Amino acid sequence: MLTLVTMLVFGGAVSLAIYAIASTVRPQATRIVRILRGHPASPRFEPLSTLVRAERRIAVRRWSAGSALVPVSCRPREAA
Repeated sequence: MLTLVTMLVFGGAVSLAIYAIASTVRPQATRIVRILRGHPASPRFEPLSTLVRAERRIAVRRWSAGSALVPVSCRPREAA
């Protein structure tokens, strides 16, 4: 009886481990096979580089617009 319980417990643990590994690897299986066959990997997703380019674009637009878009209330006041 103890052997049966042991087999059930460890069998369940092994099946859970196999399921966890399979569910982790399965979404990337095509990418893994592609790399193993020697094809180059697809370009990586780099959100920070996209953000940097967008920030530079915004900065250039603001710089090119100059101070024409600055409202009068935001301009520095002269001393009295």
